[in-house]
Amino acid sequence: MKIIEGTIASPKGFHAAGLHSGLKKTKKDLGMIYSDVPAAAAAVYTTNQVKAAPIFVTKEAMVDATIQAVVVNSAYANACTGKIGAENALAMQALAAEQLAVPKETVAVASTGVIGKQLPMEIIEKGIKQIDLPTANPYDFHEAILTTDTSTKEIVVSAKINGQTVTMAGVAKGSGMIHPNMATMLAFITTDAQISSELLQGILADKTETTFNQITVDGDTSTNDLVLVLANGLAENPMIEIGTPAYETFVEMFQLVSEALAKLIAKDGEGATKLIEVEVVGASNPSDARLAAKKVVGSSLVKTAMFGEDPNWGRIICAVGYAGSQTDPEKIDMWIGQQQLLKHSQPQEFDEAEMKQTLEKEKILITVDLNIGEAKGKAWGCDLTYKYVEVNALYHT
Repeated sequence: MKIIEGTIASPKGFHAAGLHSGLKKTKKDLGMIYSDVPAAAAAVYTTNQVKAAPIFVTKEAMVDATIQAVVVNSAYANACTGKIGAENALAMQALAAEQLAVPKETVAVASTGVIGKQLPMEIIEKGIKQIDLPTANPYDFHEAILTTDTSTKEIVVSAKINGQTVTMAGVAKGSGMIHPNMATMLAFITTDAQISSELLQGILADKTETTFNQITVDGDTSTNDLVLVLANGLAENPMIEIGTPAYETFVEMFQLVSEALAKLIAKDGEGATKLIEVEVVGASNPSDARLAAKKVVGSSLVKTAMFGEDPNWGRIICAVGYAGSQTDPEKIDMWIGQQQLLKHSQPQEFDEAEMKQTLEKEKILITVDLNIGEAKGKAWGCDLTYKYVEVNALYHT
């Protein structure tokens, strides 16, 4: 298995495009993904009870778990837009289907941006009709889905499965409103592997718990977002079956892509200067480990301490204590970087100069050992900065 250069269209039979339609002032704001053949599909959606109109359209398209195209706009979330918003989401689906000459039931729809504003459909219609996949640069899709992101987020991997080269690509957006459970982001994964939608859905659901659901920027869960996976089978590998070496390789690929995208989203939190990774070990079960890790990385006090480069372990142990995981408060060990700060919940001397160097880095590792079991889990987030307040105070304008 190896990471390679590429785009969301790197797997065989996939194409992608993005352009500036006029939804934003200058940046790209409309994109499509297309597969030469209908693809087995899997998806997970936001758990926010207030869901945007495109979520319902995509859920309906996913009834038979076969998708051939995706149309995405940024700038407008098409959330809390009532009957008109629902009609507009369906219109986006129909326009994309007509442009690509595919059944509208095989087109997924996604939107991201400001909540409560109606989509300017004349702009979207004109933009969709301008998309020309044969001449398009697939990387433009990566840019078209961004909102307050400072960079695109992508990864492409390849591996041999049953003698055939299989490629998997992922692209995502997400900077604020990142506290998935699922999803508070847009993430798209394509692969030319041949695998059933049932197996694909099971893998996605499982890996979502350990990757996308383990990131947090600000504790807010979005109305819109999803992770959508398409597998078109054009690598022509024998059908992947559970419990086989081929299945294990595919799962490893999926884990690598999902975790990489999750980390990129966490790192690019609005105003962020640092990626924070929290690993909890010695837990009684994996769920408890993941819960404690996410509570630590999601703590505003921990996040501001990391921004201020302050090794305030009291904030970390406090978050562990209220996480709800099984914990013995007398047994907790803790490290920031390579330096141990607590041993059996007692403070330890540490090198302040070395700690200063650790906290100045762009990635900070916090490790907590609960010392009550063998399970472990990770979570990712970012620091909380002055810039985050500025970005969100001015978001609507």
